[in-house]
Amino acid sequence: MSKFTEINQNLLQTMPELAQFIPEVMMHFSNLIAAASTEGVLDKKTKELIAIGIAVANRCDGCVAFHTKTLVDLGVTQQELAETLAVAIFMGGGPSVMYATQTWNAYKEFTNHCE
Repeated sequence: MSKFTEINQNLLQTMPELAQFIPEVMMHFSNLIAAASTEGVLDKKTKELIAIGIAVANRCDGCVAFHTKTLVDLGVTQQELAETLAVAIFMGGGPSVMYATQTWNAYKEFTNHCE
């Protein structure tokens, strides 16, 4: 199992465990995710592209794994992801370049693009 698959699976297993101890917080967090992700003028993929840009700029491994997997499931193209990463690099500087490469590797992992 590779890094991002492992991170994503760990998140999906651990979040319910954490919710047993802080159910109200996790319930509200889940509701926030659902409300923010609901399609409106922006579709789900666009909202996830925004999320991955923020994840890269904020340097969050778990966010990179989770949102990259979601984007792959939504059919993101390499070019859509690359252009989003360009904006994240613009906004986050050098550290975002490092996380952009991590996100690119996660995309390749989740899509089996091992070129």
